Amino acid sequence: MGYDSLLIKNQLCHPLYSASNALQRAYKRVLKKWGVSYPQYLILLVLWETDHQTVTQICEKTFFDSGTATPLLQKLNQKGLIQIKSLATDKRSKVVSLSKKGVGLKDKMLTVPEEMMCLVNLNRTEIELMNKMIQELYANLLKAEK
Repeated sequence: MGYDSLLIKNQLCHPLYSASNALQRAYKRVLKKWGVSYPQYLILLVLWETDHQTVTQICEKTFFDSGTATPLLQKLNQKGLIQIKSLATDKRSKVVSLSKKGVGLKDKMLTVPEEMMCLVNLNRTEIELMNKMIQELYANLLKAEK
């Protein structure tokens, strides 16, 4: 490999980093009307898929550590979108459930994926392919860490 391999335009990390930042800014604009941040939206997506999950389960699905998830969950709780309760069998473990308001928000936010598709200007097939490739990249990088 020559010095061309050190050019920023030839790096995989830079376009992914830049695109990720731009995507999060776009989500921020779209989610603003509901007063939900992008990371909070990810937690809501997980709960809309399966309600009544432990903080550990939510962290596994969002790839957040508990230090990141805890303040996000507290904010969602303050907004009245979720409820957090201790497990009866283990007071240290918390179960997170959607409130009635959180369940109702799901219908209102059905427009978010469509709005984002318009902003990224990719069709569903392109998005699915990109999603698959990024998931493979993530899995490969996790394997390389071990």
